[in-house]
Amino acid sequence: MRIGVCSANSGPYTTPDMLVRLAEAAEKTGVDSIWVSEHLVVSDPKAPPSNMDPRDPILDPVTALAFLAGRTESVLLGTGVVVLALRNPLILAKELATLDVLSGGRLVFGVGVGYVEREFEALEASFGDRGVRTEEYLAAILAIWTQPRPAFQGSTVSFSGVQAFPHPVRRPHPPIVMGGYAPPVMRRAIRRADGWFGWGLDLDATARRLEILRETASRVPRGEGLGPLEITIAPPADVDVDVETAARYAALGVDRLNLQLPWEATPDDLEAYLDDVVHPLVEAQTT
Repeated sequence: MRIGVCSANSGPYTTPDMLVRLAEAAEKTGVDSIWVSEHLVVSDPKAPPSNMDPRDPILDPVTALAFLAGRTESVLLGTGVVVLALRNPLILAKELATLDVLSGGRLVFGVGVGYVEREFEALEASFGDRGVRTEEYLAAILAIWTQPRPAFQGSTVSFSGVQAFPHPVRRPHPPIVMGGYAPPVMRRAIRRADGWFGWGLDLDATARRLEILRETASRVPRGEGLGPLEITIAPPADVDVDVETAARYAALGVDRLNLQLPWEATPDDLEAYLDDVVHPLVEAQTT
């Protein structure tokens, strides 16, 4: 099982100094990947189901990963996740391809449908058909990345007669990871994705979700050319993950464990966390 870290573009991780320290410490510690999340806007005041403080800073995920790419050499760089239904798919495809090229092929493209209706309203995007848009936008991105004469015709996006180079380094394209829990998301992960990302799941919740994925896979055909579905789990922030706990996640079938970075942290606190908490997990999983 691989060990990553996430929430690397919000709260205290929104200054150049913290991101540089994170990049250097992550490379030294040997983590597999650094993941960032997305809220283009945040409800003010808070609007359920979101629990974000509207004044907590959060960096754009692609820009934050580009900064981290320039300070790292080996770690994977993951969006965990981009709310695809809020994005122009061809613009996002260009941004992500640029990131993948400049990082030497280290992008992992995590996708979500979004869950805060007020955010959609502010961006003048419809909420009810976000699942359809997510499906079509992803297909459009893969078309512009992989087809010799790219074209896509859908109900929410259509294009033809254009090219967008460079393509991503990783062929046929960077890994696609689906995040979320709704039944359509589970089906979409089986049909279309290389991996599935579960956020804030303890051991019991992980076991339940993986059983749902297995049941879904018994009914939904796996997409052509896709290998086994890679499972990434971010445990709750208040769960202390030690070597024994990590081993229990691995026994459930988890391929990558993404640890949420400490929210109240100075640069020295961050380095201590990576040295004292993350490094023993990396060592245990590689020996």
